[in-house]
Amino acid sequence: MDFYNAIRELVEEKRRLDRLIAALEAVNNGDSHTALDGVTSRRGRKAMSEAERREVSDRMKRYWANRRSAGSASSSSSS
Repeated sequence: MDFYNAIRELVEEKRRLDRLIAALEAVNNGDSHTALDGVTSRRGRKAMSEAERREVSDRMKRYWANRRSAGSASSSSSS
């Protein structure tokens, strides 16, 4: 019996099984693109809804208004 040939075939089978397991795990995690084409998807920013964008915008407007008022108060009191 050719042990090296048997080992090589088992290693190839293990690689194939590892790829199948990874594909099934990707489908289970909701990442079907990775499972289907074998290419990992890039991480990106989470898409925000219109309401979330408006909330961030309002929060940043308040933040910068407070920064401006704090800056003008400290600069006028130091002069």
